[in-house]
Amino acid sequence: MKATAVAPSNIAFIKYWGNADPQRNIPSNNSISMNLSGARTRTTVAFGAAFTADSLVIDGQPATETARARASRHLDHIRGLAQTDLRARVVSESNFPMGTGIASSASAFAALSVAGTAALDIALDERAMTELARLGSGSAARSIPSGYVELEVGSSHTTAYAHTLHAPGYWDLRDIVAIVSREEKSIGSSAGHTAAETSPHFATRLSELPARLETVRRAIRGRNIEALGEAVEADAISLHAVAMTSHPPIYYWAPATLRLIHAVQAWRREGLPVYFTLDAGPNIHLICQAEDEADVLAHLADIDDVLETLVSGPAEGAQLGDKHLF
Repeated sequence: MKATAVAPSNIAFIKYWGNADPQRNIPSNNSISMNLSGARTRTTVAFGAAFTADSLVIDGQPATETARARASRHLDHIRGLAQTDLRARVVSESNFPMGTGIASSASAFAALSVAGTAALDIALDERAMTELARLGSGSAARSIPSGYVELEVGSSHTTAYAHTLHAPGYWDLRDIVAIVSREEKSIGSSAGHTAAETSPHFATRLSELPARLETVRRAIRGRNIEALGEAVEADAISLHAVAMTSHPPIYYWAPATLRLIHAVQAWRREGLPVYFTLDAGPNIHLICQAEDEADVLAHLADIDDVLETLVSGPAEGAQLGDKHLF
């Protein structure tokens, strides 16, 4: 009763911040993302009568009790589908820093969902799998389908699901993560979602999102990097404005974050079509087309704040693998 899954992280072009239903991680708004070929999590899950409690190892180290308990709660959802109370051993590895604004919970819970259901021989279609993954982390729903993905808000568990807008090969975009910090953030996204409604700007953000969502859908459909980039930047700043004005305020940026934002704006004035976005962390995602990847990387190489870069194109969604971690 063992299975392994590999799932990509994703970068949200239009993000969600705040939950309409915190118990089931149903977001306050739709979101649109691109799955990332260069940022992946591999997870092996085994259920067995010999296990007296769920265990979790992440990147070679025993997980914190908080992380283990969160994974165990998600395994409870999977156990409920199989009508079993068997405990599980879970081992997970990611090829990028966890908890730094690169959507590690998205790939982690997508992989856990696919591997966990396979280990218990539970057959779910893609839509149902996105609903299950969402219970672990809202953004994990978007790591189940392939390519460019939209997560629908819905009004219930079975109507809040993710689906592919366009396959990975539709548009050869690049997401280049400029890592300026490898430190795990002190305030997780879950806490940020909870605090979002305390911001005086939260309602304004929600009112702006329908038009911005449609702009991004059209931009991807028309492969329009300028329209996409302008909307992506506006959405990122909107989210962080809500975070910074929530109670208590949450500041995810580091000094290097702002310096890099100014650099990207300067490069664009010089004619390089590259745009920035940020998730809940200090690291910057640079969005460009494939033909501009080398130029963007060359510019980043001149910035001392950038510790490393992680390059991704559009990726396939979560899938089973045969290389077990134990």
